[in-house]
Formats: sequence, structure tokens, C-alpha cells
Amino acid sequence: MSDERPRSGSDENPLSGAAASAAGAGGEPGGAEPGSGSGRELSERDRAVLDIAGRTWTGPGPRERAIRERLDLSPTAYFQLLNALIDDPRALRHAPVTVNRLRAERDRQRAAR
Repeated sequence: MSDERPRSGSDENPLSGAAASAAGAGGEPGGAEPGSGSGRELSERDRAVLDIAGRTWTGPGPRERAIRERLDLSPTAYFQLLNALIDDPRALRHAPVTVNRLRAERDRQRAAR
């Protein structure tokens, strides 16, 4: 995990990178804000979140197990991180099909309210 950025403070915060900034957690010094077009790459954790989101699951059980085992996150923290990531242009460059699908799904849910 050599490309993962160093953490500051407690390991309790499951948000990292742009997701922390989008969630109002203050982000990291010099971190890219969503929409800034920064050339910095996504962290390994952010890429893993998008990889899990891009898979097809037979139900919530296997997905939740993968989230806990691979990311060491609760499903709630995973979905918070994922929701912030889909607004990050770096995530769109990394996984355009997944990000566009999730954005469209979120827009449909908002319109249904």
C-alpha cells in the first residue's frame, strides 16, 4: 500500500482524500477539492471503493462482507465515502461507467422524492 497517502490524526475517520473534503471533514493540507481538476491520483482505498461499487452482487450480504474485509469499513461509512467519490472528477476518470451509473441512480432517487 505504498501509494496510500499518509493519514493525519485518528484512524477512526473512514473518509480520505476528496471524500473527506466533500463531507466537510477538512481534508488534507494541499488536498484537491472535488471539481478542481487536480492531477493527483485517487488513493488505493478510493479505487477499491469504486471497484466494489462496479461489481455485480447477488445480494447485500456478499457486498457487505467484501466492504468489511477489503476496506475495514462499515457499510454506512462505505456508502458515505462512495457518495462523496462520485462527485470527484478523478473518480470519473478512473471508473467512468461506474460513476455515471451511480450518478444517474442518485438523480433518479432524488427526483422520486
